[in-house]
This record gives sequence, C-alpha cells and structure tokens, in this order.
Amino acid sequence: MLITPGKLLASVNSPADIKTLEQAQLVQLCDELRHFIIDNVSVYGGHFGASLGVVELTVALHHVFNTPYDQLVWDVGHQAYGHKILTGRRDEFHTNRQYKGLSGFPKRSESEYDTFGVGHSSTSISAALGMASASKYLGFEDKQHIAVIGDGALTGGIAFEGLNHAGVSDANILIILNDNCMAIDPNVGALKDYLTDITTSKTYNKIKDEAWNMLGKLSMFGKSAQEIVSKVESGIKATLLSQSNLFESLNLRYFGPVDGHDVTHLITVLNDLKSIKGPKILHCITIKGKGFGPAEKGNATTWHAPGTFDKISGEIYKKVYANPQAPRYQDVFGHTLVELAKSNDKIMGITPAMPSGSSMNIMMKEMPERAFDVGIAEQHAVTFSAGLATQGLIPFCNIYSTFMQRAFDQVIHDVCIQNLPVNFCLDRAGFAGADGPTHHGAFDLAYFRCLPNMIVSAPMNEGELRNLMYTAQLPRSEKAFSIRYPRGQGVMPNWHTPFEEIKIGSGRMLRDGEDLAILTIGHVGNYAVQVCEQLARQNIMVAHYDMRFVKPLDERLLHHIFLKFKKIITVEDGCVQGGFGSAILEFMADHNYFSEIRRLGIPDQVIEHGEQIELQHECGFDPEGIGRTVIEMLETVPKTIS
Repeated sequence: MLITPGKLLASVNSPADIKTLEQAQLVQLCDELRHFIIDNVSVYGGHFGASLGVVELTVALHHVFNTPYDQLVWDVGHQAYGHKILTGRRDEFHTNRQYKGLSGFPKRSESEYDTFGVGHSSTSISAALGMASASKYLGFEDKQHIAVIGDGALTGGIAFEGLNHAGVSDANILIILNDNCMAIDPNVGALKDYLTDITTSKTYNKIKDEAWNMLGKLSMFGKSAQEIVSKVESGIKATLLSQSNLFESLNLRYFGPVDGHDVTHLITVLNDLKSIKGPKILHCITIKGKGFGPAEKGNATTWHAPGTFDKISGEIYKKVYANPQAPRYQDVFGHTLVELAKSNDKIMGITPAMPSGSSMNIMMKEMPERAFDVGIAEQHAVTFSAGLATQGLIPFCNIYSTFMQRAFDQVIHDVCIQNLPVNFCLDRAGFAGADGPTHHGAFDLAYFRCLPNMIVSAPMNEGELRNLMYTAQLPRSEKAFSIRYPRGQGVMPNWHTPFEEIKIGSGRMLRDGEDLAILTIGHVGNYAVQVCEQLARQNIMVAHYDMRFVKPLDERLLHHIFLKFKKIITVEDGCVQGGFGSAILEFMADHNYFSEIRRLGIPDQVIEHGEQIELQHECGFDPEGIGRTVIEMLETVPKTIS
C-alpha cells in the first residue's frame, strides 16, 4: 500500500523546490508533510512524535539554508522523517525501517543530505562543530553548519562537551535546541528545570521580545547588524544582572525562545541568524506529536514509536506475538527486580533515560526512592552505580547493550579495576531489529569478556533470567555481574517460577547425543532446541549444551564435551570476533584439544536493519541456518530437514 502525498508535497523532490514557495504554500507544505508522516507511520510503523514536532522547523531549515552544501546534522534521528521526505526519499519512505529499505535514522551512505550518521544521542553539536572547523580551515567561510538537538539529548555528557568547545571557537555553527520537555520518556534533572525557567520567566522573555524586535530589523542595517546584536546582548546581561543564562555563560549567543511551529517566523529568524558569525544557539519550543490529537494529548512516551495504529481513532494495534502468553524479557526484568527488592532492601535500580523501554519504570513507580533515571548519561549511570556499591548497596544498572558501549571506560576504570559488585542488565542484546546497526547489541559479550573482575552471562529463557538476577543479588564482595537478554518476547508463558541460585560459571546439558554437540549462549539456545527436535525425528541425535556463562566458562563441562565430540557448533547472537565462540576456541587451544568447530553469530561487518529473525537468517544462526550447519558437518546425513 503506497501513501499518496498531497499535491504540493508531491511537487517537492529536493530542498531547491521548497525555496520557490510562497509563505502560504510553506504553511500548506507543512500541513501536507505532517499528514504524510501520519499516514505512513500509522500503516508501516516507526518513530512518530519526534518528527511531527519538527515539521515546521524542517521546512524552514531547508527553505533558508543551502543544503547539502550547508551542513545540517540531526541529533538521534527520531526527528528526521520530514527531512528524509523533503530530500528525495518521499517515494521510498514506505520502506522506512523495513528490511533492505530506508534507514530509520540519517545515514551518510543513503543521501548526501544526511551529513552525519546518528542513532546514539547527543552527538550533533560535536559533529557539526567538527564540520564547521574543517570548513574554516579549508576556506569555505560562507558554509553554514546547523545542529538540531532535543532537550532530552542535551542531557548527554558529550553534548555539554560540544557546547563547552563551541563557546571558545569562532566556528560558524548554529545549535538549534528543539525543546519539547521529552526524550523517549519525560526528561529529568536540573537542565529540564532550567529550560522551563527560561521559557516561563516574564522578565527574561520581556527583554528577549525586545531583542527579537531589533533582530527582525537586521536586514535593513547591513554591516551595522553585528553592532546591534552586541548592544542587544549587553542590554540583556545588564538588565538581568544575577539571572544568568547557561548558554551565554559558555560564550554562545542565545536567541529565543521562539515558537517552533510558526514556519514563517522561523524563516525570518533563521535568515537573520545566517548573518551572525560564530557559535550561537536558537531555542525553539515545540510539541512532540504536534498535529495528531492523541499524541499531543496522550502519553508522549507511548507515541514515541507506537507501532501501527488507526489514524482516525488513534487506536494502537497490538503486536501479535507467536506465543502471546510469553512475556517480554524486559517486563520479566522489571517485575523480578521489584520482587527481589521487596526482600532485599539493599537493591537499587538505575537506568539512563530508558525507564519504560527497560521496564525500570515498574520499580520507579513502586519504590521511587530506590530507582533512578539519570537522563541520557550512560557514563554517569555506571559510575553512580559504582558509588552505590562502595557503600554496600546492590545496584542493578540497566542499560541497552548498544548504549553500554558509551560507558566502557567507566566499567573498566570505576567498576572492574576497583573490583566492585555492580550488576549490569543489558537489554536489547543481539539484533535490535528495525533500529539497525546503531542499536544492535552485537559487541557486549566480546567487550565484557576481556575485562578482569567481570562475570558474563546470558539466560536462555525468562526463568533463567530470574535465577541469574537472584544469583546476582546474593552476597558477594567483588566482581561485576553482566546479564544480557534480547529485545522482545521470551518463550515461557509460566515464567513466574520460584527463585533458584545458579552456580556462577555453570552450564547445563539439555540434550545428549552422538557425533556432534551444539553449544549455545542466551536466547538463541531455543533455536538449537528446535533444530535438535527436528533432527531427532530423523534419528539424528545431536547434543545441546546451554553454557549460560561466557566468563567464567564451565571448564568441567567443556572437558567432557571435547573428550566426547570431534564436531562442535557454537551459536551466539553477538559478534563472532572475540565472543562466545572465540572463548570456546581459546579453551580448546589452551587444553590441546583438536575438534572441528563452526562458530555461528554476527559476522565481522555492519548488519543493517530489519526484523530480528530476518537478520538472524541473513547471518545464518536462525533455526534453518543452525540446521544447515549441522547437516554440513555430518556429511552422511540427508541434506534436508523436514
């Protein structure tokens, strides 16, 4: 089903077409663009509220600036759907986030208008500043550089680092703060309160209104514009006295706040700001989900990425799971954490801005004094957890696997070197699906396995997740404990089982067999169960071992396996370079065993977006791929599996 764009939008094939439009046409274009996004996302799914909130800003930016010569960087990319549609990808937009289709985020290899690939937040200021500095060095003095960053992304440490550097540079950079009081969940922290104060301060806004009246006349003054801006700034600072502005204190010229949904005023403002050299920031107030009633008035978190829905009634269609009784891993985590915390008053929960996605919101609601959302600040989340651990508390730090990468130094320096018992629960391990390579949790097994004082584990099902969490909160004076699990549904309808301690470093045999053994780690072990059952119906008996721990390995079990089997397959939903399979190979080499080993997992390449099972099939560790590998290794076995 292809969505038909409005008549005016259908005529826009590049930003050059936007520059020819009259004021009334620009308003109409915004209306058609907003409805085109609503129509497409309601049918095909994707991120929603963020892009609706910047429709007018997107049109204004491409009207005013000479993209792609002028460099436009979108932070995160949730807000870039309108940008994609207006830059030649309108007719392909129905493939957004689909396997082999458009990426859900800006991507340099996809379009020259996507100046920087984004997926993790808070990077736009640093990237745009690097571009601006390069342009200055190369002599492109007329080139503009614009970073569009949300107030949620501004909580990330790298954003502050970029602001700090920008303030002492003379680079030609415009930072647009898209302020809607939301990330995926409502924003937290002092910065949120500060931005609210700026937007509601009568004194500040009275003076800024006067500034805007002056700024609107810049085009009449030619070379005197800089002098007027300087006088305006001095007047503001003198009048406000002790009421400081964070951005101005960093030597960034601050303009705003302005209505981010008034396209004509935005165009006027942006045209004026083009003539002001150096680093500056424009504060735009927007509404996430603007123009779609249920998103504006309802739960903004729900409408961040609602899936498919009825665009008339706003009814969100529930996703149909293969096993509707089985829960999602993240929900099992959330409920289990609360259950454990009720019996252990030392347990604390920490998440960097993902309480609903990780289900930490369950603990935050029931035990608000013991659960912390620290904002988009993974590094802080880890070191904060380490601080809790020094005082005898038991932190469960829940971070998506892909975002854990941002705090790797803190894990090494602040946790492992100090040998602190911090528990890391890594959600979205393996393929994250339609979010693509910036969100795949491909590397955690490898990068945690190499660290001293680190336990690395992965449950095969919800019951194992509960037991690993139970084990992790039992008294121990050292070693961090990592538990990783995938996005989405598990396999156990009756998941609420009694807790059992799992001996650290112990695996288990799920099926005995002859000739060949499959060793798995984590949820993909369920695929091996399917394959073994299919083969057994053909009287092909393959052994299956769920190792549970990558570090420490169950060496006693591995000695048994290598003494019995000369053909071994390892399966993991992580990178094969340095991961679980590599650990098994190292064990074999260290103990002078000689077996044929095939490692199945994520290859040493960037894997794009798609449904999890599509990507697993592409990489050869779905049930079909595992079965095919078994057949190849057992040369005398028939070549098909019924």
